[in-house]
Amino acid sequence: MHLRMSRCGSPIAPAAARMSGYWSADPETPSQFRVEKSRADATLTLSNGTSVHGCFFISGNSRTHAGPEGVKDVLNSETGFFPFDATRPNGSTTILYNRDHVVFVKLEDKNEPRRDPGYEVAIEKMVTMLMSNGTRLRGSVRIFRPHGSDRLSDFARGRESFRYLETESATYIINVHHLVELAEEPLAP
Repeated sequence: MHLRMSRCGSPIAPAAARMSGYWSADPETPSQFRVEKSRADATLTLSNGTSVHGCFFISGNSRTHAGPEGVKDVLNSETGFFPFDATRPNGSTTILYNRDHVVFVKLEDKNEPRRDPGYEVAIEKMVTMLMSNGTRLRGSVRIFRPHGSDRLSDFARGRESFRYLETESATYIINVHHLVELAEEPLAP
């Protein structure tokens, strides 16, 4: 069997064998419980100061909104650990990382936030953020709240732990539990 390599450096197997470690009894008849996953390239920045490049496993359909699942959906879906296909010098390996120790994620797909329903009508605020590891990020956030409840303080008190920050050069998903300082800046004319 010939295997192609993904951008994450791991082999891409035929449909019946795509998820490493998950095989049907008969490879020609996939299980009815099997969920096809795609890979989304990203870099994790962890609370211990390390950064890890690799891929998230995302579904073609989101459980919480119309359309495909995003990395932010994976991070906000549960508490505890999530699987991440970490790139290593000798290949890649799937490692479980604790969400609580993710300071922020840098996405390769800069367009993921634009797929959120209501993105075009959400209020945009330019902000600076100081993260618990000392990193200062500057960019824009979208506030998906009704008029009158669309202040930066409403963004800070939102239910989701992981939120988008869009900069000129990258798209981040920040963990608000590692957000030390949040300040609004005027939008450029």
